[in-house]
Amino acid sequence: MSFISFLDGTAVGTAGSASSSMQFVSTVVPFVLIIGIFYFFLIRPQNKKQKETEKMINALKKGDKVVTVGGIHGVVSSTKEKTVIVKVDDSCKIEFSRSAIAGVETDKPAESKKEKSETSESSEESK
Repeated sequence: MSFISFLDGTAVGTAGSASSSMQFVSTVVPFVLIIGIFYFFLIRPQNKKQKETEKMINALKKGDKVVTVGGIHGVVSSTKEKTVIVKVDDSCKIEFSRSAIAGVETDKPAESKKEKSETSESSEESK
């Protein structure tokens, strides 16, 4: 028996083509599953996040509170095609590339704290 016939499973006394086609299928199926898992757990969520970030950057307008990638907090004073001017202090304005904006701040955490305190007060009153 030669080494090559041993590798492709066509040794003397085997079924030949039926055996090699089953071996091919049993080898391909795990690779397809691994590619599917990578797509649904890594690639697809990353693409969604990137689209949301692009949407957020395109929706920037004057008056939005933003945080840059470097951690600088400020308010958008004006926007240009590729840059955003952020007002950091009363007399300090910095121009950033749109891609340097990490996120837009919202006041929702403060509202949720108020809601939590109201619900806790109502639960204390019922006791």
